[in-house]
Amino acid sequence: LRPVRSISWNCFKLDTFNCFYYKKLLICGNLDLPPRPRLCSNPVPESNVMYNKFFLFREKPFKLVPNPEYYYVSRSHEEAMAHLKYAIAEGEGFVEITGEVGTGKTTLCRVFLDNLDDRTEVAYIFNPRLGPTQLLKTIADELGVKCRASDTKQLIDALNSYLIDMKTAGKTVVLLVDEAQNLTRNVMEQLRLLSNLETNRSKMLQIILVGQPELGELLDSYDLRQLAQRITLSCHLSPLSFREVREYIEHRIQIASIQTPVVFTYSAYRLIYRYSTGIPRLINIVCDRALLTAFGRNLKKINSVIVRAAIRELSERGKKRRRLRELKKPALVLAAVLCAAALVL
Repeated sequence: LRPVRSISWNCFKLDTFNCFYYKKLLICGNLDLPPRPRLCSNPVPESNVMYNKFFLFREKPFKLVPNPEYYYVSRSHEEAMAHLKYAIAEGEGFVEITGEVGTGKTTLCRVFLDNLDDRTEVAYIFNPRLGPTQLLKTIADELGVKCRASDTKQLIDALNSYLIDMKTAGKTVVLLVDEAQNLTRNVMEQLRLLSNLETNRSKMLQIILVGQPELGELLDSYDLRQLAQRITLSCHLSPLSFREVREYIEHRIQIASIQTPVVFTYSAYRLIYRYSTGIPRLINIVCDRALLTAFGRNLKKINSVIVRAAIRELSERGKKRRRLRELKKPALVLAAVLCAAALVL
C-alpha cells in the first residue's frame, strides 16, 4: 500500500483497511486533505436553472403563487371582477365571492387591489382565524388607525371616527377578507355590526368576503340570516372550460418565455383538462411536472406521452401519501390504547 500525500474529498471512498491506514496518516500529519467545501445557505437548485435555460424561460411559468402578472381573465373571473368594481363604485355593503380550492380567488383579490386608485383605502385580511376583538384590531392596524384600546366599543368608535373622516375626504374604505369560510359565527356577527356604520345615503365601509363554497353554506345558516340579507352581490368562480384551459396554459407560457414559447399538442391539452377538471392550481401542478419530464427527456414539445407520464408520477405520489396515512392509523390507535392502559394502571 503506497503512502498518499493528498486526496480529494470527491474521491475519498475507501474500504475498511485503507480507512484505518489513512486515519493513521492523518493523526501522524502525513496526509494533507483539502478543506471541506462550504455549502451555500440558500443554494439555487441546478435543475431549476437548467429547466429555465432549456425552455428559454425568464422564470418557471407554473409557480403556485398568486402572481398578478400571470392573471388570466376567464369568463367567471371577468364576471367576479365586474361585481367587485360595481360594488365599490355604487357603494354596496356586502359582496360575496366563492370558488373551489385552487380556482384563483387570491390572485383575483391581488389583481383587484392592485387596480384600486388613491382614493380607496383597503384593509386586507388574509388570515381570518381571529376573534371579534382581534379582527377589529387587525382592521384598525391595516387602515392605520391609531388605537391602543382593547375594548370592543372603543375600537368601533375609533373606526367610526376614521370612516367619517374618510367619507368627508371623499374616499372609499374597503374591507377585503380572504379565506372567509374560516370565520366563526361571532366574527361574522361583528362584521354585520360593522356594516351598520353608514350615513343616510350610503355605507361607509364596503365589505368583501372571499372564500370556498363552505362560505355560502355558513351564510345560509339560520343564525346568520341577518347578514345573508345584506349581501347585495354574489358571484361564484367556476372551473375553466377546455378552451380556457388551453388559453390559460398558452398565456402563462407566453409571459414566462424569452423567445419562441414551448408547444403543447392538442392531445396534451385534453389530458391536462381531464386531470385538472379546469382547476388552475391543478393545471399548474401537472404542467410543471410535464415540463420537468420533458426536460429530463431532452424534449421541447409537450405531447400526450409526456403529460401521461407526469400524471402517472403525480398519481403515484398521492397513493404513497395515502398508504403512509393508512399505516400510521394502527400505530396511533396502539399508542392511544397504551396510554389509556398506563393511566388505568
